[in-house]
Amino acid sequence: AIGILLGALAGYYRGWVDTLIMRLVDVMLSIPSFFLILAVIAFLTPSIINVMIVIGLTSWMGVTRLVRAEFLSLSSREFVQAAHTLGAKDARLIFTHLLPNSLTPIIVSSVLGVAGAVLLESGLSFLGLGVQAPQASWGNILSDGKNYIQFAWWLSLFPGLVILVTVLGYNLLGEGLRDALDPRSNTK
Repeated sequence: AIGILLGALAGYYRGWVDTLIMRLVDVMLSIPSFFLILAVIAFLTPSIINVMIVIGLTSWMGVTRLVRAEFLSLSSREFVQAAHTLGAKDARLIFTHLLPNSLTPIIVSSVLGVAGAVLLESGLSFLGLGVQAPQASWGNILSDGKNYIQFAWWLSLFPGLVILVTVLGYNLLGEGLRDALDPRSNTK
């Protein structure tokens, strides 16, 4: 939601609004996300809610760039110019004409972002900074299994395979949605 809102504002209004938002995105991208998440989680109590909030607050920059690029591309199209000429207000142009026409890449990016969030949460939980016991997490299970890797290797193998299959499934779903929703990719 943060990325969609900021990207829509930057792509539609351009000028100083675009410059300000894109410089904020550049500053946020210059900070390694994993270390920023580690720093924030170190100050907060590690819980599933805090992990979800921190991952959400540190993963909006790519969506912002994507939505901005889509808005810049769509704003020069005839249907947007016609609506503007007929007197459509900014909010109507953004929410009725531009945003619905840029939903395909947003949906695909969101699905692919879930895969990244699964990996990030698993990594944090593996390090002991994510979900804490008694709540289960694949990262916690991997971390517990590493102590018994010589005698019970399957304790680490199966949670790792589940993470692999889940991330692969989300990536394939994202690619499938891109192919299904993008009218330019239909080749017959």
